[in-house]
Amino acid sequence: MTQFDERERAFETKFARDEDMAFRVTARRNKLLGQWAAGLMGLTPEETAAYATSVVQADFEEAGDDDVVRKVLGDLTAAAVETDEAAIRQALADKTVEARRQLMESQ
Repeated sequence: MTQFDERERAFETKFARDEDMAFRVTARRNKLLGQWAAGLMGLTPEETAAYATSVVQADFEEAGDDDVVRKVLGDLTAAAVETDEAAIRQALADKTVEARRQLMESQ
């Protein structure tokens, strides 16, 4: 195996590892966002777990964060919680930092 092949394999491995970590951070972030929103809606622990899972699943509808923001905003509005898209996007940013920190600590 040439040095070029080894280097290419190392880059591919790093790319795969980085993509896996990005997916895990996003999934954890969405779960944390769901838990945050559930707290605002006053859900029980069982309902909170189910809601957090539904927020994670909402991210698979389309690329980007808009599907998650739309779901959480709609659910909070339906529950008569005063909020707006900017507050949800800020919570999303905060939960991204928290999710990354949690995953780094668990390794």
